[in-house]
Amino acid sequence: MDEEFHDIWVFLAESPLLGLTITLVAFLIAQQLWARLGRSPLLHPVLLAMAMLITFLVLTDIDYDTYFEGAQFIHFLLGPATVALAIPLFDQLARIRQLLLPITVALVAGSITASVSAILIGALFGASRETLLALAPKSVTSPIAMGIAERLGGLPSLTAGLVLVTGALGCLMAPAIFALLRIRSETAQGFALGLSAHGFGTAQAFGIGATAGAFAGLALGLAGLFTTITVPLLMPLIEALQ
Repeated sequence: MDEEFHDIWVFLAESPLLGLTITLVAFLIAQQLWARLGRSPLLHPVLLAMAMLITFLVLTDIDYDTYFEGAQFIHFLLGPATVALAIPLFDQLARIRQLLLPITVALVAGSITASVSAILIGALFGASRETLLALAPKSVTSPIAMGIAERLGGLPSLTAGLVLVTGALGCLMAPAIFALLRIRSETAQGFALGLSAHGFGTAQAFGIGATAGAFAGLALGLAGLFTTITVPLLMPLIEALQ
């Protein structure tokens, strides 16, 4: 019996469907736990699912590459999901035109601050070049951040984890910051959440309202595009800090 179970497990462990299946199961369980534990940003279903997956892979001794053979199908869908955020933006087109200047200023200031501060803090703690390259795009959505890190020689898997942590912390801190600074505009709240907390922030912004969600989606997309251009330009800074 044990030998038969072992043979079945070996077959499943080598199948791409295993990565896909355990990812979906982990997320469904995490959603249920998140709802029962009060929907705290610190216990976001993505973070809970990530912890479950890490535990599972360590206990079963399955390497990341084998797992990703199946999980890549979900990873592929992140791109189309991000593009689909353009739909609610269409309803806000007139408002976006009116706010083009403040949107541009916020985008440039926020994106550069996110990348440069991450690089400087990482260098302060003695991070390697690969780690700094993983840190630089941490404030944009996962598919873009991982693509930037991989292209520049960073660690995409580390970048993915940093993106999740950044999103969770952004969602946790945003309500307190909005209250402290008395920011009541849905437009400002949404853009700030999308710019600083990418996908996590965009999901939270849609909970505030349709306008906040639309501007969060705008910030997410623009920040990804702008960061793709600016992070390679920061390479001299990274090299100088080594």
